[in-house]
Amino acid sequence: MPGHRRIGATTIAPFASSTGNPLFLLSFRQRNELAAIVERAGWTPIAARRLEKAERRFILSGARIAVVDARGAFEDGLAAITTLAEPVEANAAALLALVSKKDVARIDAVLAAGATHYLASPFGEQELVQALRFADRYTVRVGGRYQHAATPTRTETDALSWQLDREKETVSLAPALARLLALSTDDAAALPWADFLAALGRGAAEASGRAIRKLDDTAEPTAFAHDLPGAGDDRMVHHLTREEATGRINGWVELPDEDADRQALGERDYLTGVGDVHSAYQWIDRQLAADGDDGPKLALLLISLHRFERINQAYGSATGDAVLQGMARRIERLVFGMSMRRKLVARLAGAEFAIGLAPSVSLEEAEFAARQLAGVIEQPFITDGQLIRLKARCGIVTSVETDTDAAGVMRRASVALAEARDGDSHPIRVFGKDEEVEATRDSRLEIDLRHALDRDEIEILFQPQVSVTSGAIVGAEALARWQHPAYGELGAVALFAAAERSDYLAELSAHVQQKAVAAAANWADALGGLRLSVNVTAGDMAAPDFVERFAAMVDAAGFDRGRVTAEVTESGLIEDLGVAADRLAALRADGFRVAIDDFGTGYSSLAYLKSLPLDYLKIDRRLSQDIAGSARDRIVVTGVIEMARSLGLSVIAEGVETEEQLALLAEQGCELYQGFLCAPPVTSDELAALLDRPS
Repeated sequence: MPGHRRIGATTIAPFASSTGNPLFLLSFRQRNELAAIVERAGWTPIAARRLEKAERRFILSGARIAVVDARGAFEDGLAAITTLAEPVEANAAALLALVSKKDVARIDAVLAAGATHYLASPFGEQELVQALRFADRYTVRVGGRYQHAATPTRTETDALSWQLDREKETVSLAPALARLLALSTDDAAALPWADFLAALGRGAAEASGRAIRKLDDTAEPTAFAHDLPGAGDDRMVHHLTREEATGRINGWVELPDEDADRQALGERDYLTGVGDVHSAYQWIDRQLAADGDDGPKLALLLISLHRFERINQAYGSATGDAVLQGMARRIERLVFGMSMRRKLVARLAGAEFAIGLAPSVSLEEAEFAARQLAGVIEQPFITDGQLIRLKARCGIVTSVETDTDAAGVMRRASVALAEARDGDSHPIRVFGKDEEVEATRDSRLEIDLRHALDRDEIEILFQPQVSVTSGAIVGAEALARWQHPAYGELGAVALFAAAERSDYLAELSAHVQQKAVAAAANWADALGGLRLSVNVTAGDMAAPDFVERFAAMVDAAGFDRGRVTAEVTESGLIEDLGVAADRLAALRADGFRVAIDDFGTGYSSLAYLKSLPLDYLKIDRRLSQDIAGSARDRIVVTGVIEMARSLGLSVIAEGVETEEQLALLAEQGCELYQGFLCAPPVTSDELAALLDRPS
């Protein structure tokens, strides 16, 4: 529909400063090759090969460019472009689509879905880099519309504008501003900066100093506010930009206006008549620059008409436009009837609206407003005889003390909206400061993980597996560890969680397996009789050639297949039990042993024990520790052990920490255990030393 106009906001910095110059890359088949090209060209690739959570990951990345590689997967690529179109547009970014030569005839569909650029194969590295540079320049032009919108040209005689020459410390004022401040127009061409601040009145000197320091630090447009001289409680807002070539600061003054909240700075969306993306960013900046309010300075709600694209598909774009216009009127009537003094309604992109409420709006008030908005949106809509029903998705944030510009507020709200879109159970989501800290950490881990794999920074430790009856160490489980420069040592759980989020799970799993087998192949003679357990993921099991690759890896290391146990996490088998059974049977036929890891967590099913060819059942640490709990806990653990033994499976207990737990497990017939009672995960040398230790 015509609603996808290429408009923008402002350049958004990434959550994690370590990302440098981020670029979001989604490629279903050639992710790693493209990521390497992008990195050589100076960008930091945030790379994915699945559409799942792509919208959230793009927003968190802070990237100005999104690349969707649709070569060989056109329909999947088109779906990805459609998913990313709104957040790309709302954040003033570019979307470059890579397509196969045979799909060039379908470029119209690519552009209609939301791509701003395309590149057709065959192409080389230089052609791709050049296309990325064109896309980057596009983001500067589009994003610049927001930056310059707040700074009218100095030829406009009625503009309330000024310019600071920092070398001379003088200000030149537009005649209209000089008249407003009761200054002589003769002095307006070169007024001393100190005299200008004095004319502005109380609070101007301190507020302007903070804003100029921020402008120097970030080079991004900013604003400051102070009391309007002689006007009681009214405020004067100065929007600032800096000329890179001269260092001069341009200021444009915004005065109170009865209609300012209704159409912030007068910029309107051409289709619906509400504010546009520029006005949304400027309204947020104005509220953040305001002084004197306790609590959050504003609440921002991003509302999306859920699955709106179906309206266009079913009834045509004219009906879609009519629905957007009608919904805009409903939202306006509700919002401008609320009691908050300052309000915003703006259309950001497609079927996405921004609602701003200020000042001092609590999270509870914002959530109540979101429910009201959802209610009016979900009322039936009639146009051209068609009865249309829509549902809303909403992301909410309130400002925090560290917010200095609109970009951070908008980004958090966009993440909340992306999470609300992901499922039907929580159509209204809140993104708070704690979630931002977690997202920052996750974002950095995702990016750093790829470098850790490239630099071989993932270490392998071994946790002993001990015979319950003899106390002898008979095997060891290989566990991954990562010494992160900022977050310290990260264990396998955190490491594999980061890998799953960043879509590097298959690479990490293969890397850990290969390192573990290679390390075990070099064990000292004292360890020559130990078994090695390595973890296998659900993604590994799904690959048709997994068994062949796994066997080839073990053989290449020179390790005996008969000493290797593949431990498959129980929850990873759920999706296709038949495929899992075939893979495990093939592993056993090739001489390996097989265990279910972490049995008893999440999705326990007797079908696993009945259907899968297994050698070991490894019970989760929580079950192991429950053996010393209540009588009911003990009955459950005992039942699991007895069931495994009746099926001819050996039982390994994880997480054993006390002699009491070990004694109770031994009574029930558990054969092996691992846990801190014996040792934490250790190096190969430390493992050898443990074998020399008297039992």
